[in-house]
Amino acid sequence: MRAAAPSTSCANSMKPLAGVLIALILALQYPLWVGKGGWTKVWELERSLEQQRATNARLQARNDSLDAEVRDLKEGLEAIEERARMQLGMIRRDEVFYQVVPAPARR
Repeated sequence: MRAAAPSTSCANSMKPLAGVLIALILALQYPLWVGKGGWTKVWELERSLEQQRATNARLQARNDSLDAEVRDLKEGLEAIEERARMQLGMIRRDEVFYQVVPAPARR
C-alpha cells in the first residue's frame, strides 16, 4: 500500500498559520531587543557604568592624595613649614629675605 500524499489544500492552509506564528514570535522578541528594558538599554547602561567606574577611580586617586596631604599636615611640621614659606612668604627669625623685583617690560 502506498501512503496517501498530503493534499495541497492542507499545505496551503498551513502557510498563513506559519506566517502568523512567525509574526507572533517576532512581536514577542521586539521588546526584548528594543523595548524599554531591552538589550540595547542594558548595553547602554553597561557603557555608562564603565565610564562612571573610570571617573570614580580617578576621583578616588585624588581623594587618596588629599588624604595623605591632610595626614602629613596634621602629623609633620615640615609640610606646614613648606606651605608657610611657599604660600605665605614666611621666613624664620635667623634668615635673611631677599626679594627680587623684575624690571618692568619696555615697549
